[in-house]
Amino acid sequence: MIKWAGWIFALCGTLHTIGALTVEKAARHAGTWFSGGLRHEDLADMSPAGSAYWLSVESFGIPLFLIGLTVLWLDRRGIVPPAFIAWTLGAWTAVGAVVLPFTPWPLFAIGCALLLIGARRARRENPAPEAGLPQA
Repeated sequence: MIKWAGWIFALCGTLHTIGALTVEKAARHAGTWFSGGLRHEDLADMSPAGSAYWLSVESFGIPLFLIGLTVLWLDRRGIVPPAFIAWTLGAWTAVGAVVLPFTPWPLFAIGCALLLIGARRARRENPAPEAGLPQA
């Protein structure tokens, strides 16, 4: 379950970022981004280049990809990811579901649920030693 959650997060982050750059054509504004065209951008009145930047490069796509890779990395090493990752992403998902209901938030919710269930099962099967007790 943990592995599936990691793949869901990594895939969603990848698809969001690549989709924004290609399908939504955000990459066509790269010249403006790298020439300093956004340095005095008014966030309350964004230009198309600014909007494209926040949709693609500065979106949560890349961090979500990294979270997915981190969950997969931990799982491959037999380390149970901390539950706060799932709870935090779950809260972010809930806000996203309310603000923009026609997004892939159900997929994020499934990933969070899989991560929580998998972490709980892993901890139940292999509980941590009691703190302060000598190891045998």
